[in-house]
Amino acid sequence: MAMMERSLTMELVRVTEAAAIASARWMGFGKKDEADGAATEAMRKVFDTIPMRGTVVIGEGEMDEAPMLYIGERLGLGYMPELDVAVDPLEGTNIVAKGLWNALSVVAVADRGCLLHAPDMYMDKIAVGPKAVGLVDLDAPVVDNLKAVARASGKDMDDLVAVVLDRPRHAKLIEEIRNAGARIKLIPDGDVAAAIHTGFPDTGVDILFGSGGAPEGVLAAVALKCLGGEILGRLMPENEEQVQRCLKMGISDPNKVLRMDDLVKGDDAIFAATGVTDGELLKGVRYQGNLAKTHSVVMRAKTGTVRFMEGTHRLEKKPNLVL
Repeated sequence: MAMMERSLTMELVRVTEAAAIASARWMGFGKKDEADGAATEAMRKVFDTIPMRGTVVIGEGEMDEAPMLYIGERLGLGYMPELDVAVDPLEGTNIVAKGLWNALSVVAVADRGCLLHAPDMYMDKIAVGPKAVGLVDLDAPVVDNLKAVARASGKDMDDLVAVVLDRPRHAKLIEEIRNAGARIKLIPDGDVAAAIHTGFPDTGVDILFGSGGAPEGVLAAVALKCLGGEILGRLMPENEEQVQRCLKMGISDPNKVLRMDDLVKGDDAIFAATGVTDGELLKGVRYQGNLAKTHSVVMRAKTGTVRFMEGTHRLEKKPNLVL
């Protein structure tokens, strides 16, 4: 099996930069579909220039519902390594529409057959950074998980910050976290960004709780694998049709707790993200006339290398955003 080339890390940043530049133009206009469409189209164009044989395993939907970056689509120039590709051209479409924080353009790749083909449904998740790996449990009481993270990070309980999607379904979870004495950062959308934040102490986020999209859980798992953190998940099929979907995608027990090796197999994977709007980790795209400035992070599991990159793009030289 051809291993991933080191140069692929730089190539993937070009993909997320293009998607971020295209979608950030829509920031604050209240048009989430247009922002998502712009990101998807730009990302797809740049993928065509990359030396790989990629297959989308997590994308914009099934072939009949997505014109591009659909599950099963082949990406790249058709030579070099065989890769699984997971994309979220615009993570946080509502965030961009409203001009809020932490919208990202995201790509993750791993060797063929190594990424979980997560069906488009809810997944219950818990994510932590490197210090708390192996200490949290999806089935443990919330207070026990918080105590474990507090001990591991040398913090008092009231210094801990948990991130939770602000949804009615999380009312009981939110109450339990507050009763345990920890603080909560409620977010409107964007739980890939929130999960990644647990891997960077500077963001002030210690743990992610709650349910969000399953595909986003796999993207977050690749990032946390690179960072030495951990995410645990369990699919939450809501009806028999979704149960069958799990089985069709090779998940024989939908109730099983999915660990890091279930979400991302092997010892190598690459994750890249570019900020679309400002966030704790990445700045959003800035436009100045014909210039666009981007801020990205790219990381690789095999080496543990994490790079932050700033790009200045002369848009008149890149009319089709192939950066």
